[in-house]
Formats: sequence, C-alpha cells, structure tokens
Amino acid sequence: MKKVSVIIPVYKVEKYVAATVESVLAQTYKNFELLIIDDGSPDRSIEICQQFTDNRIKIIRQENRGVAAARNVGIRHAEGEYLAFLDADDLWVPEKLEKHVEHLDNSPAVGVSFCRSSFINETGKPLGIYQITKLKEITPLDLLCRTPIGNGSVPVIRREVFENIAFQDNLYGVVENFYFDDDRQLHPSEDVECWLRIAMKTKWLIEGIPEALTLYRVNSQGFSAQLVKKLNSWERMLEKAHAYIPPASMTELEKIAMAYQLRHLARRAVTLEAGSTAVEFVQRSLSTHWRILLEEPRRTIITLAAAYFLWLMPRSLYNQIQSVALKITGASQRRRIQQEASVN
Repeated sequence: MKKVSVIIPVYKVEKYVAATVESVLAQTYKNFELLIIDDGSPDRSIEICQQFTDNRIKIIRQENRGVAAARNVGIRHAEGEYLAFLDADDLWVPEKLEKHVEHLDNSPAVGVSFCRSSFINETGKPLGIYQITKLKEITPLDLLCRTPIGNGSVPVIRREVFENIAFQDNLYGVVENFYFDDDRQLHPSEDVECWLRIAMKTKWLIEGIPEALTLYRVNSQGFSAQLVKKLNSWERMLEKAHAYIPPASMTELEKIAMAYQLRHLARRAVTLEAGSTAVEFVQRSLSTHWRILLEEPRRTIITLAAAYFLWLMPRSLYNQIQSVALKITGASQRRRIQQEASVN
C-alpha cells in the first residue's frame, strides 16, 4: 500500500479546521500521514488541531508566508509516494484517497489525479450544485480556460511530478527546493501556475475521476476584494507563463485565458450575489474575446443572463428563479456524474 502525505496549510480557520481534519481521519484508505502546516495562524486553529491525538498527524510551524510557502514546506517534509492537498476550510468524502490511489496505481502515465467538487455553504450545508469539469486529455488551454482542477482540495499527485518541476531559490536565508511558486502576488492563482508548469515542462498526464469527492466551501466574506485579487493574481500568473510558453502561442492564449477567467469571476460574483460586479466581469469577458460566445454558448449566455437578472430584478423574484434554476442544474449535474462514474 502506497503512503499518501496529506498537506493542509492552516491560517485563520478556527471555525472549520476541526471538521476538515476529521474528514481526513475518516478516510477509508488508512495509510497516510497528515501534515498540518501552521502558517503563523494567530487564532485558535492550531490549538484545535493539537486536540487530535492520532499519531499520523504532524504539525509543522512557519512564519506567515502564504499558502504556496506552506505547501512547499509540506512537500519538503512529506514521506509519501503520493501527495494530497486540502484547504483547511474544505472537506473530503470518506472514499476520496482510496479512489485516487486506485486511479494512480492503475494509470502509470498519470501524474496528477483530480476529482470533481460539491459546493457547500459556510455552515457546511450542500448547495446542490457541483463543479463539473473535463476529465481527460487535459491541455494547457484547458488549464487556462476551464480550470479542470477546480480548486486546491482536489488533486493527489505523484512525488515524482514535483521532483520534475522543482527549482531552487534563496527566499528565506537558505537555498531550498520550491514547487509551488512562492510569489505572494500570485495568490490565489498559484495552483493553476503549478498545473500549467506540469503540463508544459513534464510528460505526466493530468486526469480526473468523475465523482465529487471534495466538498468545496463557498465563503462570502470580503468577496469583492477576493474577486479583484483573483483577477490581479491571474494577470501575474500569465506574466510568469511567458517563461515557458512560446511567444507565438502565448499572444493569443493570453487573451483567451483572460476572457474565460473574467467569465469565471462573473459566475462567482453571481454565486455571491454581487450583481453589478458580475455584470462588469461578464462584459469585460466578451469585449476581451467575443468568440467565447461561439466556443461555449450555453455557459456564456447563462452567465450573462444570471448577471443581468441579479443586477436588475427585485431580489425576491431573482431568488425564486435562482432556486428553480439551481435545482434543475444540480439534478442534471448529478445525473452526469452518476453516468460517467458508472462507465468508469
């Protein structure tokens, strides 16, 4: 049985971290270590983690340097052949690790195994909708436009993948190996930058399994600033991609990637009920690359309609329409997940 190193960066998550740790300890696959990286958290988060007595848990402390730095510390300390990442406010279903280990064991060319996600609210209640992503033949364009690895709590990755993309730097007074780019301006797009580097600089395949094995928490706190920060970090990520994507490809790719990211942010703004922000982002998406309407007409039109409905309609009427739409969407997504899971 291969050992899995589970890495959880922890910073200001005292409301959620106990449930997150419990979801790891409840895994049906038992051969893992749990590396909790204290990123200089000022609240009770680590005190809560210390209450767990499982001997598979190790707590590693660092000064506050951000999630990429915390993951890098976890990778350096990891003993497992497979490395799994979990954000400290998200949850896993019990079969999560078991299914990814099986996937990687049976697919020697796959370096990154990911899954789909089910959305939950701040209190952990299911929202009834899912992150439905492409699962196979993942290209750099997919990573930049459709983010199939939908969040930082879904991937399980072979150790060799990180060895293949490691680079050395002296950021904190000593030369160390880095895997995620430890540039604070890159947060929260350091995930996609890493996946893109894997796709461009290694031969490992990135492949998903159809089940929704991660519960992704939608947190509305400070959403306006978060969306703007995400856009700024995306621009920073595209700047860095110039280093390993040929210039001839990058010029057109950059425009397309920005349009899809703006549409994604518009959808997030709709989820967070920020109507004017959603309208602004979807308009910018279309003006950046209008062909997104032809490439993905259904998703783009739905995003456009939702943004304007939210902005213009009375909230009570919008909420009624939204409730019906979410039920229809959720049912359709569940059917798709079940069908694709049965095929596999």
